[in-house]
Amino acid sequence: MVSLAFFAIVLTRVDAAWAGRAYAAYGGVYIAASLLWMWLIERSAPDRWDVLGAIVCLAGAAVILFGPRGQ
Repeated sequence: MVSLAFFAIVLTRVDAAWAGRAYAAYGGVYIAASLLWMWLIERSAPDRWDVLGAIVCLAGAAVILFGPRGQ
């Protein structure tokens, strides 16, 4: 909860044009971290669909963050 609160505070400090992109990146990282938590703490190994889903989410976040803009 502290991490989420910290992220919310930091998100208010970024330029409004980048806030949505930062939030998208957070979403991708959150999903990957959730699977890591499930694996390490809950001792339930992710299956190939979990891993594939996390890769798709992280790739999507990377496209949102680093995609070329027509500026």
